[in-house]
Amino acid sequence: MNKPEGQEIFVYVWEYVVKQEAQADFERIYGPQGEWVHLFQNGEGYLGTELHQDVSQKLRYLTVDYWVSQAARDNFREQFAREFAELDQRCETLTEKEIFLGDFVSRSPRPWPCGR
Repeated sequence: MNKPEGQEIFVYVWEYVVKQEAQADFERIYGPQGEWVHLFQNGEGYLGTELHQDVSQKLRYLTVDYWVSQAARDNFREQFAREFAELDQRCETLTEKEIFLGDFVSRSPRPWPCGR
């Protein structure tokens, strides 16, 4: 799904510090073809996910999830609450720390970044 021209999109951002021994699993599960993306693709209004690795702290990552609106993300979370909780619980062992950085609205004029 492409971002409609001129429309704001909802952005959901998390920071993770990953356990060294779990780094490959984390990248696989949280990456562009990972389990989180596959789960989110069930939600109407999901646009894509980006995974970013810190240049100087190799075990620090950001995930940036894009939705057409906060309501679309919230509807997904309600509809797939059980599946979300199960995957979230399985992933707890991969990280030292998880920090919710916030909900944002993208005001960027550039085209949709994930090409989805």
